[in-house]
Amino acid sequence: MQTKHFFSDPDHLVLTALNSLTLTNPSLAFDREHKIIFRKPDASSRDKVAVISGGGSGHEPAFAGYVGKGVLAGAVAGTIFASPSAEQISIAAIDRVVTDKGVLLMPMNYTGDVLHFGMAAEKTKAAGRKAEFFAIGDDVGVGRKKSGKVGRRGLAGGIMVMKIAGALAETGASLEEVYRIAKLANENLVSLGSSLEHVHVPGREPPAASELIPQDEVEIGMGIHNEPGSHRAKNTSLPDLIRTMLKQLLDQNDPDRAYISYGPNDRFVLMINNLGSVSTLELAGITDEVTRQLASDWGIKPVRTLQGTYLTSLNGLGFSISLLKLVDTGLGPGKSLLELLDAPAEAVGWAAPIQTATWEEHANDAPMEFKDSKSDEKATSNLKVDPAVLKKTLGGALQRLIAAEPEVTRYDTIVGDGDCGVGLKRGAQAVLKLINEGDVTDDIVSTVAKIVDVVEASMDGTSGAIYAIFLNALVHGLREQDSGSATTVTAQTWANALKYALAALSKYTPAQVGDRTLIDALAPFCSKLVETGDVQAAAKAARDGAEATKNLKASLGRAVYVGAEQEWLGKIPDPGAYGLAELLTGLAENL
Repeated sequence: MQTKHFFSDPDHLVLTALNSLTLTNPSLAFDREHKIIFRKPDASSRDKVAVISGGGSGHEPAFAGYVGKGVLAGAVAGTIFASPSAEQISIAAIDRVVTDKGVLLMPMNYTGDVLHFGMAAEKTKAAGRKAEFFAIGDDVGVGRKKSGKVGRRGLAGGIMVMKIAGALAETGASLEEVYRIAKLANENLVSLGSSLEHVHVPGREPPAASELIPQDEVEIGMGIHNEPGSHRAKNTSLPDLIRTMLKQLLDQNDPDRAYISYGPNDRFVLMINNLGSVSTLELAGITDEVTRQLASDWGIKPVRTLQGTYLTSLNGLGFSISLLKLVDTGLGPGKSLLELLDAPAEAVGWAAPIQTATWEEHANDAPMEFKDSKSDEKATSNLKVDPAVLKKTLGGALQRLIAAEPEVTRYDTIVGDGDCGVGLKRGAQAVLKLINEGDVTDDIVSTVAKIVDVVEASMDGTSGAIYAIFLNALVHGLREQDSGSATTVTAQTWANALKYALAALSKYTPAQVGDRTLIDALAPFCSKLVETGDVQAAAKAARDGAEATKNLKASLGRAVYVGAEQEWLGKIPDPGAYGLAELLTGLAENL
């Protein structure tokens, strides 16, 4: 493993690397505070869907390297291998990109990215801007059984999905069309990586010898964050390695990995990607071996072959193979998957130079000034409530949740890491402070939007992200019921909004009733309220759901890793579900 670097401060490295993109492409701007690279607006920006991606740094040129005409409108960067925050992404989607046709938020399929981009998608919709969310997943290395509800990881093939979506957006296509074609491309895409060694993050201590991959082994199916794949092969030759990889990618008789079906007349695009430290010479030799085996063993002759560095794992000593099956988009001439891949692009990560006209157009650009919109400016409605009743009801519920913190903490100390109660209490106290200081009006959309901001700022971790996604979706669900004239909010109004918010949340977490999570309390509450309009009955359903988790084994969350289930199964409810049930019970009691 190569552990020597020119930079010792990874944070400084990320910022300088992002800023360099404005030096090599003058049509881009850099919001340093929020680590956002985005296209400067031009006369046609408002008439095009804005495609935004992003993720942890360390995968360059992904994702900021694909910002430019014909690909992405913006990209948001986290620290090395860590997702950017929902706040960063929301600012990119609401305040940085310019569009009247909506935003497609499209990260790779990793839990942190899905949650934070998902939260930003709901926040964008809550702000009144059309938005869609789609997580790219093209890896076959892990397989269906092992990946379970999480789904396929995102690898380099996903860059082709971004290119296709961005090229289609450039034509003026609708958000619905861009979203559909991105999903279509992903459904016909498979990728697999292999590496001779793990990667090293600048500034970190060298790993122990036991952490290295032995000299005579290769990890097949390795992810882009040092995650293991399907297995390690020992003393294997390159031809044998490629043979194994192509079998995982293309064997239609493998039920665990046959993600695409194809026939002799199907056409493919091949991408050979450098994970960071493979020499250009070796990468070219790999491309040759893959191409020969595709023809001899699988009867496939790619109509396009892309070779280069598209998505890396820092200094990863490996490569990935991606195959995109070209299917009909249904959009007519000029908009096939292949034509969209071939369309001109001005992004330094893609293989097309920046045109002279673009340099000249931006030669005398003045520095851009940024202005972020405030939540109370974005969220207003004609849906009315009695502020005094809301303050009493919500305040009483929050007090009940705060009082329940010791019990929630006790439960979480047994089945988790002990921080669930403290996190819920911190969030409840922050919202209680908001309503006690009088920042509650008769406009329920405005009030809930303010609560969302407080929750996002005060609650961290997975629970914080889930609550924030749900509440952002709740804002949108309420706003959709605004008829344009003053209307009093009813139980049915809340039921409709809760039904929408629960459906929206399901797009970003695979958790369902029975998985021993807070969904076991939340889903019954929403369903019963939709069914009956009775808050007391809904609160009882939440309590029953939380109680039922005592007899459930965890399939999601940190409790999955906690052993000795026999000591608490049948005795300890899920802490998150219990805490939420206490809050919902408080709401019912204080109506």
